[in-house]
Amino acid sequence: MASGDDFSTEYPGNPQPGDLIEILRPAYQHWALYLGDGYVINMAPLEEGAVSMASSFDSAKSMFSRKALVRMQLLKDVVGSDSYKVNNKYDNVYSPLPVDEIIRRSELLIGQEVSYDLLGNNCEHFVTLLRYGEGVSEQVNGGSREGAGPAFCR
Repeated sequence: MASGDDFSTEYPGNPQPGDLIEILRPAYQHWALYLGDGYVINMAPLEEGAVSMASSFDSAKSMFSRKALVRMQLLKDVVGSDSYKVNNKYDNVYSPLPVDEIIRRSELLIGQEVSYDLLGNNCEHFVTLLRYGEGVSEQVNGGSREGAGPAFCR
């Protein structure tokens, strides 16, 4: 799974295993972590006992979900018609864990139901915890860095 194949034609930025992927939705950002071979891991809030699909992220209900499902999906399916970029924006503050450790930790979580909190444990917290061992999210702090968007992640 941790292949470093060149996906530059289909996947801008040529993501490498362990990279943070920022998906630019119309009103917010969603975050995933690239696993390799076109796959990412991300968390999707659960609504009323069902897995949220991309379209349900647009509903206000998903902002208040308290649980999420960790999913491994194709990057192209998570991105849909939106755009994305590789954004390892915390590398200058935190040292990334070794790629094999990031992948191992990620694979252990696939299919797990986890707690979700828009302000304290959102999708950006989730992927930064996997990459750095530290869950951080600038979005919660109002997007203080250049290019940061709205202060929430669904």
